[in-house]
Amino acid sequence: MERKRIEPGPGQESVWDYPRPPRWEASEKRICVEFHGLILAETNRAIRVLETSHPPVYYLPPEEVKLEVLKSSRRRSFCEWKGQAAYYDLNWKDHFVPQIAWYYPEPNASFQCLKNYLAFYPSKVTKCSVDRKVVKAQEGDFYGGWITKDIVGPFKGGMGTMGW
Repeated sequence: MERKRIEPGPGQESVWDYPRPPRWEASEKRICVEFHGLILAETNRAIRVLETSHPPVYYLPPEEVKLEVLKSSRRRSFCEWKGQAAYYDLNWKDHFVPQIAWYYPEPNASFQCLKNYLAFYPSKVTKCSVDRKVVKAQEGDFYGGWITKDIVGPFKGGMGTMGW
């Protein structure tokens, strides 16, 4: 069942106004990723990727991520726009979280700016925030989108949404 586009209010964006193929844009918003008291990443130099029907995904510069608690995963996936993605697992204290983040070691030409930048799944960490606004994870974890109150849907990703 297809759901109708939610009309954005003042200061809001509709994911249905985002392009396909996706586009990227630099973001100066303060992005923070936390895991049980550990700040995994904090930056105001993220890259935001926008694609029709999906909440934004924030890619963070590797030099602003605590890479020492991440370990390369064997998992790989492919995006028709960005190329082949590789994944990181988190291994910290007594915590192990598989595929907590992904990145593009050799992105396609139009997404070279993402090279080695990390995107975290909000559902796999304690908290993600955009300018101190707590993020809600996109349902289904397929796309890893970050939902804040200034983003409206409906969003693809949950059960039964792949066909619309």
